[in-house]
Amino acid sequence: MESNNTDLTPYDKIISVLKEEYEEQVLSIEFPYNFLTINLKSERIVEIIQHLYNHPETKLQYLTTLCGIHYPDQKQIALMYQLHNMSTNLRVRLKIFLPEEKPVVKTLTSVFDGANWMERETFDFYGVMFEGHPDLRRILNVEDMIIFPLRKEYPLEDQTREDKDNKMFGR
Repeated sequence: MESNNTDLTPYDKIISVLKEEYEEQVLSIEFPYNFLTINLKSERIVEIIQHLYNHPETKLQYLTTLCGIHYPDQKQIALMYQLHNMSTNLRVRLKIFLPEEKPVVKTLTSVFDGANWMERETFDFYGVMFEGHPDLRRILNVEDMIIFPLRKEYPLEDQTREDKDNKMFGR
C-alpha cells in the first residue's frame, strides 16, 4: 500500500513509507544536526533498505556510508547506513545495534555492490561479521592481526614506546 499524502514533507514520506511495512522494527526517530536518523532492530535491515531502495516515494538508491561505531559502555557496536536519493537530494541515516561479543548481521551486497568494501573495512576495524558476504577478509590491516583496532577497548597509542617526549604533547 503506497502513501499518496502530498502534504507530507520529504522526511515525513520516508518515515511513512518505513512505518507502512516495518513499524515494529523502528526503535526511535531523531533529527541530530537536522539529519533524519532512524534507529532500527537489526534482524530485517537488508529487507528494510531494499524496500527504501525500491519504493517510488523514497528511491534511496545510493549507499553513501556504511560504518561501525563502538559503544563500550553499552557493550554494543552500531552499524550506520547513510542512504541518498540522488534525484531529490534526500538523505537518511539508519542505525542498528549489535552485541559487542558477537556482532553479526546480513550483508548488504545483495542491494549495493559498493557495500562490499565498506563491510570489509567495518569487519577489519570493528569485527562485525557480515553473513553472506562474498569475500569477508581484512582490507587495510595485516591479515594476521588478532584485534579490531577501532574498538575503544584498545589504547590510542602504544603505551610501551620510550621514544616519545610527552612534553611535546602538553603532558
